[in-house]
Amino acid sequence: MDFVVNNFRAGGPVMYVILFVLVTGIAIMIERGLYILVKNRIDTTAFINRVLEFIQRDNTKSAIEFCSMSSAILPRITRAGLEEANRNSADIQNAFELAALAEIPKLEKRTQYLSTIANISTLLGLLGTIFGLINSFEAVATADASMKASLLSGGISQAMNTTAFGLIAAIPCMIGYSIIQEKTNELIDEINQNVARVYKRIIAVRGKGK
Repeated sequence: MDFVVNNFRAGGPVMYVILFVLVTGIAIMIERGLYILVKNRIDTTAFINRVLEFIQRDNTKSAIEFCSMSSAILPRITRAGLEEANRNSADIQNAFELAALAEIPKLEKRTQYLSTIANISTLLGLLGTIFGLINSFEAVATADASMKASLLSGGISQAMNTTAFGLIAAIPCMIGYSIIQEKTNELIDEINQNVARVYKRIIAVRGKGK
């Protein structure tokens, strides 16, 4: 632990900036993970089957009430379409599309920041290394000949700490970005597929009723 603390302090002020960026990235990963994997994770099969059952019975009111029991995005989009179930097919489709345009961006919100944070961390690490090397060469320029080699090697070692820490901050952010982006895309595909099923069932039931 002392080794880590000493190297962190030796890296200079840039290390604290990188640390702040890393903490921000971790906070975003936790918030996005909870929103996507917890708040919007429901038993999709059971939910859709129940909604389709209500629609088949021409019990739209119960289907809407059932959707209102959840704050996840799929039920919210489904409810928007069900509320227009008595209108024509174009109005129903528009209701689904408008709800999707309002809700789906919430899944993608702030995720792209993780990629940016990873790049910034890497660049800050390189910037800290450059500053460290400049300081080392300036110190060597005014030092005794017998001390130059020692000062230069020590300065370079300290300067490289920022590059290492920048990469340490960037790697988990990139991994988190990839995982969250993949889960988000899977959830969006799942929502689109199931909303289409609900829409088709509404149209089918309406067609039988005519």
